[in-house]
Amino acid sequence: MIATIFRSRLNPDPSTQEEYARWAARMNELAQGMPGFVSVKTFGADDGERVTIAEFESAETLRAWSMHPEHIEAKKKGRTGFYLDYRVQVCEVLRDSAFLLKP
Repeated sequence: MIATIFRSRLNPDPSTQEEYARWAARMNELAQGMPGFVSVKTFGADDGERVTIAEFESAETLRAWSMHPEHIEAKKKGRTGFYLDYRVQVCEVLRDSAFLLKP
């Protein structure tokens, strides 16, 4: 499994945030429909930083998502207006364990 960690700070301009929200919803919808998609979750910190963790089955399926034409356009918009700053880390999951409570 491949995990992408996307850390960002949004542009505080309200009109930019409204457009970002529309694009983010569309990107979540598209990603979830991609072959190899596992999960995506976004978290916000008190200092304004946001962290999105997206998981795909393989580097190939992540690459397909990265090259999707609408995702390419969203990344361009991110660089030109949505984000004040961001960092992307792509990681291979070496171990995965869980503790789950059963109902």
